[in-house]
Amino acid sequence: MKLSDLLYPSNPKRRQDVIVLHQELLDLMKLNFKVTNELIRTMKEHLGAKITNITMKENGTIKENCDIIIQAMKSIQQEVQKLDKEIKERLEPGMYQKLYDIKQPELEKIAIAYRILSAILGEASASAGTVGIKLICSNIVIVTVNKLVALLAQIGISVLGGIAITVFALGIDVILHAILGAVERDQLLASIQSYEEHLTEFREASETYHCAINEISAAVRGNADLM
Repeated sequence: MKLSDLLYPSNPKRRQDVIVLHQELLDLMKLNFKVTNELIRTMKEHLGAKITNITMKENGTIKENCDIIIQAMKSIQQEVQKLDKEIKERLEPGMYQKLYDIKQPELEKIAIAYRILSAILGEASASAGTVGIKLICSNIVIVTVNKLVALLAQIGISVLGGIAITVFALGIDVILHAILGAVERDQLLASIQSYEEHLTEFREASETYHCAINEISAAVRGNADLM
């Protein structure tokens, strides 16, 4: 038994808590890489977006991987804003407002979006209108992306940011050293608290983001089945 465990009997459990929380953080980051790439693929295929797919940096730190996702999400935001601006310029103000009116029939809005996107892109896929309405004219995805960007930035500059993604392969002691630089009880408690605070919001935002992108993908697949 380590001397620190004799001095602080609760440390072994707290160490395990840190490992579990770290694993959950990494799992959520992997999910966000996957979902973001799915969104990028959909935007490239149906909206003509020019965004590069992202890859998790296995030998990098949590901050480095947060920055990769942040940059991709900012590119997504820029593409959405650019298309929204072009749509607004091509439509009468009243017609443009219809796209954002939740009381308007969705099929009518999709038809309008498809017509305008066909003019903007030169040629649009059958699902372009659906993707446009779900992504450009819906606050769900944009608000969620904005929230995730903010949370990822917070995680990157927190005590978690400097931890390497591959630290699991090095053993529990190295993980704790990377997180704390020591094994004192107060530092373990601070680390656990930091993880829990970030994970609660990050988990919720990631799940909302995942559901929103799944909804877009499901709508695209539904259109494909009808063809």
